[in-house]
Amino acid sequence: MGQTNLFKAIIAGVAGTITMTMMTVVAPMMGMPEMNIPKMLGSFMGVPVIIGWFAHFMIGVVLAVGYAYVFYPKLSAAPWLKGLIFSIIPWLAAQVMVNPMMGAGLFAMNTPAPMMMVMGSLVGHTVYGITLGLVYGSEKRQKHLTANS
Repeated sequence: MGQTNLFKAIIAGVAGTITMTMMTVVAPMMGMPEMNIPKMLGSFMGVPVIIGWFAHFMIGVVLAVGYAYVFYPKLSAAPWLKGLIFSIIPWLAAQVMVNPMMGAGLFAMNTPAPMMMVMGSLVGHTVYGITLGLVYGSEKRQKHLTANS
């Protein structure tokens, strides 16, 4: 088992958050509802949207550090699959804790299109998780591939 790399976890968290954010930008183009996470966070906290952006990235990084220290070493799978499996945890937390706190209700029941919101959130979180897994696991994967060549 390798040593946890905090710097790589932070980079993976930023990368995952960027890809998730890109999905929220293109989601309306695919018929999904708008999911402007920084705007929602800023509004919820009663602060400017720039603070919502900061919070969005901080959440992504904190989740990535937790992934690196707690989840990653315990699961034996391809890096992208580890990230995908992990992504279910923050997605579920968003559905049962964050959505109700923000007034959207359990599994977005208080929104105009609950199923679309839940599915959009699932897509965003899985993109985050896969990116997180690939970026954080890339060094070990590379070492493994090189050792087997």
